[in-house]
Amino acid sequence: MHIPEYSQIVSPLYLVTRKNDFHWGPEQQQAFAQIKQEITHVVALGPVRTGPDVKNMLYSAAGNNGLSWSLWQKVPGETRG
Repeated sequence: MHIPEYSQIVSPLYLVTRKNDFHWGPEQQQAFAQIKQEITHVVALGPVRTGPDVKNMLYSAAGNNGLSWSLWQKVPGETRG
């Protein structure tokens, strides 16, 4: 799945997870509503495969502006690029 500009959409939500007074304002509510909308319309970039020979690799990164992650699968006999 890919949500364009995910980190920017949810950045107001990260403000409430920091060590400061909790404040849920209009900016957080709008970000929450927008990410819910994006999640319901997201398109998978490819099918998720399962099986004993399928290797799953999850890559993640975190920075000052947000998070990113990707799931890669290695399926015997398949080459994808």
